[in-house]
Amino acid sequence: MQSFPHRGTRRDDIRTGLRITNYKKRPVIAFAVDADRVSIIGVFYGGQDYEADLLSDLDG
Repeated sequence: MQSFPHRGTRRDDIRTGLRITNYKKRPVIAFAVDADRVSIIGVFYGGQDYEADLLSDLDG
């Protein structure tokens, strides 16, 4: 991600600044890009409902 920190799909509908990308088709990596860093928010495998997990993190 260092070379292309803005890769992936923006998912502002879940969390402002959130980006989602896949790794080798199955795992989903959720991350955010600040001015000087990339923060990994979560790594989700298989059929996990990452959207619900990320939304529930905002509620808690």
